[in-house]
Amino acid sequence: MKILALESSATACSAALWGEEGLIAQSFQQSGLTHSRTLLPMVHDLLANCGEDLAGVDVIAVAAGPGSFTGLRIGVATAKGLAWGEDKDCAACSTLASMAWPLAFAEGSVIVCAMDARRNQVYNALFLAKGEELERLTPDRAISLADLGEELKKIEKPKIVVGDGAQLCYNTLREQLDDLRLAPPALRQQSAWGVARQALEHVRRGELVKGKDLVPVYHRLSQAERERLAREGQTK
Repeated sequence: MKILALESSATACSAALWGEEGLIAQSFQQSGLTHSRTLLPMVHDLLANCGEDLAGVDVIAVAAGPGSFTGLRIGVATAKGLAWGEDKDCAACSTLASMAWPLAFAEGSVIVCAMDARRNQVYNALFLAKGEELERLTPDRAISLADLGEELKKIEKPKIVVGDGAQLCYNTLREQLDDLRLAPPALRQQSAWGVARQALEHVRRGELVKGKDLVPVYHRLSQAERERLAREGQTK
């Protein structure tokens, strides 16, 4: 089975091809260019460099959320477009679960996935690393850094923080948590190979969908929607 995975939930953008024996290839870019400009050419180049084409891909996986509203829409729209013509099965993967997989080897550690959600919050989920597997400890959520710190104080295991909000989380909480450390730089950012590994779990659980059913998972209203609701509330 081959899985084509896409990750565009934050400032970095990546695509990966996964095969029976694991990761075949990955392309990663954090150049400041928009994902709408970089993601699809990245996919085409990745497949070409691997001597593959879309017809040989069995599943298209995408980081469906949480994350940047624009980034998620671009990733999901790209996955839908790729899947549509070939009627491919798709995996709508949690961005947070996907970013935990590269650290599953840190057996016995709690993986603290963190994405900057603004307003003193992070998108977060906690996972227990079990070598070849992960155990989910919390659902995906938006949580204040203060509440996350209080929760982590109760967990007597080493903690590794990962994601584009890792530095923010670490800087805020390190004085409260002696056992909190940052993931290594090479593993800290979201990446498509984590999405591919999470997609494998979807395959095993029979949780694949068709492209037409892919939707982003935002976890909260956008700023524009919040402002609109506030204006409507003021006019009532």
